[in-house]
Order: sequence, then C-alpha cells, then structure tokens
Amino acid sequence: MADKLIIVESPAKANTIKKFLGGSTKVVASMGHIRDLPKSKLGVNIEDNFEPEYINIRGKANLIKELKKEAKSAKKVYLATDPDREGEAIAWHLAHILEIPEDSICRITFNEITKTAVQKAIKNPRKIDMNLTDAQQARRVLDRIVGYKMSPVLWKKVRRGLSAGRVQSVAVKLIVDREEEIEKFIPEEYWNIYAILSKDEKKAKTFEARLVEKDNKKIELHSKEEVDEILKEIENAKYIVKDIKQSEKKRTPAPPFTTSTMQQEASRKLGFTLKKTMSVAQRLYEGVKVPERGTVGLITYMRTDSTRISAEARDAAKKEIIKEYGENYYENRFYKTNAEAQDAHEAIRPTYVELAPDTIKSSLTNDEYKLYKLIYNRFLASQMAAAIFDTVAVTINADKYTFKANGQTLKFKGFMALYVESLDSEKDEKYIAIPDLEINEKLRKDSIDAKQSFTEPPARYTEASLVKALEEKGIGRPSTYSPTITTILERRYIEKDKKQLVPTDLGIVVNKLLVENFDKIVNVEFTAQMENQFDEIAEGKEKWKKVISEFYYPFEENVEKVEKELEHVKLEEVVSDVPCDKCGRMMVIKYGRYGKFLACPGYPECKNAKPLVETIDVPCPKCGGKVQIRKTKKRRNYYICENNPKSCDYISWNKPKKGEKYNPDAEKPAKKTTKKKTTKKKTIKKK
Repeated sequence: MADKLIIVESPAKANTIKKFLGGSTKVVASMGHIRDLPKSKLGVNIEDNFEPEYINIRGKANLIKELKKEAKSAKKVYLATDPDREGEAIAWHLAHILEIPEDSICRITFNEITKTAVQKAIKNPRKIDMNLTDAQQARRVLDRIVGYKMSPVLWKKVRRGLSAGRVQSVAVKLIVDREEEIEKFIPEEYWNIYAILSKDEKKAKTFEARLVEKDNKKIELHSKEEVDEILKEIENAKYIVKDIKQSEKKRTPAPPFTTSTMQQEASRKLGFTLKKTMSVAQRLYEGVKVPERGTVGLITYMRTDSTRISAEARDAAKKEIIKEYGENYYENRFYKTNAEAQDAHEAIRPTYVELAPDTIKSSLTNDEYKLYKLIYNRFLASQMAAAIFDTVAVTINADKYTFKANGQTLKFKGFMALYVESLDSEKDEKYIAIPDLEINEKLRKDSIDAKQSFTEPPARYTEASLVKALEEKGIGRPSTYSPTITTILERRYIEKDKKQLVPTDLGIVVNKLLVENFDKIVNVEFTAQMENQFDEIAEGKEKWKKVISEFYYPFEENVEKVEKELEHVKLEEVVSDVPCDKCGRMMVIKYGRYGKFLACPGYPECKNAKPLVETIDVPCPKCGGKVQIRKTKKRRNYYICENNPKSCDYISWNKPKKGEKYNPDAEKPAKKTTKKKTTKKKTIKKK
C-alpha cells in the first residue's frame, strides 16, 4: 500500500517524477483525458442549464478500474495534471471518477519537473480551482455547440463530414481574406537610383548612396522616363559630402520564449511545424534520460503567454553568462508581459542552466537537441547586454540632387554572441562599412545604377505568421494555436505550398457559406471577445453557464433562420467543359475529401464521376503541351506535362513561368522506391 498516490497525464512525466520521491509514493498516468462529451450527440443538456453530459472515454475502462484500485489503497491522492485550465479540468474529472470530494486538498502543480519544484508542490497542495475548470468547460461546451449546430449546414450544402469551428473557421477566414488581397493587388512600378561612390584616391573601397531629394524635396520615381531625365542631369555632377552624423545604436535581446514566440521561431529557424514543435517541447518538459542524472525535465511548462522568469533562474543565468562571456556581457533584465496574458507560468526556459545543449547532445534526438538549444540560447541571451553598433549617416550633394548613405559596424556583440531573433519580414542583417569622410570632401563616382521595382502584395501566411496574427488579434490562447492550424490542414480547408498556407477550393467554398450566414461567429472581434470572457470565468468574475446562455439563444435563432433560408437554395455549381461519357451531360465540379472532382449533374440516375485534372495557363517548357497540377500523397503540388510519359518527360516541383526555357537539370519529384524489409537476427545467449 502506497502512502501517497500521484496521478499525472503521461507515463514520461510519471517516470521523471518517480525518481524525486521515496518508495512509499506511487506515480501513475491517466493517459490524458479520461472523460469527455460524447462524439455521437451534442452532449450538452440545453434544458438543464447547459449541463454537460460527460462520459468515460471509450477504451479507458481498464485504466479507470486500475486508477480506482490504486486510489482506494493509497492514504493520500494528489492530482498533478498540467498547470493550466485543461490540466485543471482533467484533475476535476479524475476527482469525480475517483470519488474525491470537491473541497479535498488534493491538487498539486509545478511549472518545472525538478526535485525542488515537485517536493515544494507536495508540501503545498490546494483544492481544485473550479474557476479554471469552469473556464475550460465553457470553451469545450461553446465549441461543441458551435460545431454541432453549424456543421450540418455544410453537410447539406457542400459535403457530408465537413466541420465548422469557432476558432478554426476564423483562422480559415484570415487565410482566405489574405488570398483575396493578393489576387486583387495591383502592383505599382517604382524606381531607385543608386550612386556607387568612393574616396577620390587609388584602390578606395566603394559604397552605395541612394537618391532621396531634388531641391530639398523628397523624390519618388514611377517611370523609366523620369529616371532617364535625372540620369542625364547628374551625368557630370560633382558629389560633395554635405553632412555626416555619427552615433551609437543599441540593440536589445528578445524576451525568453512564450508558446507563441517559440512556435514562430522554431518554424523560421528550424523549419518545424507547430505540431512538431509542441510534441518535441512536451518530451523536453516531461523528461529525458541524461547520464549521471537519470530522467530530468529539461524545460519549464511549454504552454504559457508570460515572459516572466523566477529569481532563481535569473541568478543561474547570471552565473553562466559571466562564466562563459565575462561581466560586461551580463545585464539583469525584466520583461513586461502582455496585458492580455494569463501570466500563470514563467516563460519557457531551461530548468538546469548548467546543462548546456552541447553537453547533453548525445542524450537527445536531433529534433530535441535543436529545440532545446533554441530555448536555452534564447533564455540566456535575454539576460545579456545589448549589442552596440557605430552608425554613420552621410548626406551627399550632386548639384540640385541629394543622396544618402547609411552604414553601421558592430562594435560590441553583447547578446548577439549567442543568439539573434529572426523575423518573417526581415532579411539577414548587413553591416555596411562607410569610409572615414569629411564635410565638403569631393567623392569619386564609380557608376550609377537605376533599379526598377514593383510594389508587392501582402505575403501569404506561414504557420509562424498566422500564430502571430492570431495572438495579436486575441484569437485563441497558447494551448489552441497548434491544434487549430493542425485541424484546418487535416480538414483540407488549407494546404501548404512550401511554407505558405493557401486556401483550397473547399476552404474557399466553406468560408463563403459561413461568412454569408454566420458572420457574427466567423468574426475576429467576436472570437477575441469570447476569449476575454473565458479569462473572466477563470478569474471568478463571470459564471460559465451565464456566458453560454447569453451566447446560445441568439445563435440558435440564427441557425434556424439560416436553415430555412438555405432549404431551397442550391449552391451554384461550376459547369466544366467535359461531357459525361455515360449520358452526355456536361459534368460539374464538386468538392470531395481530397479536393475537386467531376460529377455528372444527372445524379442519382447517372452516378458517373472522375478526377478533375487542373492545368495552368503556361505551356510545357519542353514540348508546348498543357501542364497539369498533381499532388503527392502528402498534398504537395508538382507540375507535369499532359504528354508525360508518352512523348514528353517534363515534371517539376516548381511551377513553370512564361517564356521559361526547358532545363533538364531542374529539380524533379523523386520516383517511388520500395523499401526492402530487413529482419533483425536474434542472438540467444547460452546459459
């Protein structure tokens, strides 16, 4: 019989905690959720004030039986599920199943899985926080109601099996809206004129200055004619230094990671999907076997929106920075957490600063090492001194025209000796050196360069930039970003084109239907407002059933109205130019699980259907035939000639461009290879 029974969610977490505790304490795993709403029905009793109808999750009967047995034989049961709203709700469900009274002092939480944190938590148990639990219940019930009521509209009008969701539908809308912006965008021509200059001496290094003014007025160039006129006027101009401004610029480090910034940076720097990032982070949090230490949790809890770090972690960072880099590289920094943040946990940081990534590399998988190093370096850099740059801004006159040149050189690396944050919109930083110049100094013109450019449409979202947008707009919380994007990818509402998120035809149709009929639900402001209400429930300022009630009745009226209006409305079908080879009718484009296909409009009399082959308006670079768009099993696009393999072997990952010449060395999709099965030989030791 165990004195204490501790229940956590995962076996990995259980194994890590076991080694911190004595033999009289048993640690077991609930394997995540054990109760949930039923899949086969709404599972919310509207008449009984929205009471959820929870059931035990199928397949967990034996586990529940075992947990009950262990709990009955233990003197004290502690529920140590994750320290967030979802973890609190799981603890509440466990308490219900194990018949632990609601006011029992049975809940323990820790932000990091270390001996100190776990032992401190056991010494300071508390009651289950019903405010946090209710906030999670409110989210679960509201999302179930929205999905259960809106999805059938999609089944009737588009295709069975589709789903709508409060947060996922808004995420799809953002991606569709961005695609429409890109399609409507009209590029505008603009020009820049650069003078390539140097000091008037032999072998002097050149630098670049850009034309900015004419007669002390800002100049903008939109045509080649304007450029040619200026080039004539400055052909024989003398370039004289008019002004020099020298200064020092500081660049401060980024704060330690929140869930959102970790997901963004892992996407940009490591190429990780959100799902992969969270999976790897979970393993690092729950515990990895390290020589001489056993299983240790390497990072703090990975679902957080706070940039706060503990005093102990701050001290550990100080010692490590001074040891590795010296006193002048350390600076004690505090970061302001976003006003909307829950701030329940610290930022994501290493639990043991002395465990530098390279010292435990052999204990980690390649992915674990990469993410741990990213988290470790970001945290340490957040407590380092600013990088210092010497900057110079030079103004140069060329008759009535003014050019400007800006340069900077790195004077002190500071935190940049360890880590530099990357941003979607920035290219690698260039350090431009400008020679020592004097006012009124005459410069030598080496050449003039005129560059034509066009304004560009807004960029498509990547996983990283979509997470950033969701966070900025207040949609979702740290625990929801990854499942939201994973869901809309799996539903085929969006797909990836390299790293960019692109709406599918199905996603566009579904979004149009939802926006036209449920504009309040598929709305950024409404979704953000609901998140704020969940926060108020968590803080005890609102009652969760009241929030659901205020939402439900107007929403139900809207659903009934939409169903009546759409009853006799048939979605406009796009007629193709392909005749049905069974009855002769012109086939229409329909939407299936894997995208568009052709179907006979005579259904059910004629059930003929066939794949829709999409083509692009660029001819095959090799033979001039039509180029078809195909997809791999992982839904990646590739381009192939309609004559392949009969008379043309053109195939490429890259979309051909008009006028592009055929390149036989261009990248081609790899052909399927069959893996040979290998059998491992068993060695039997002789006794």
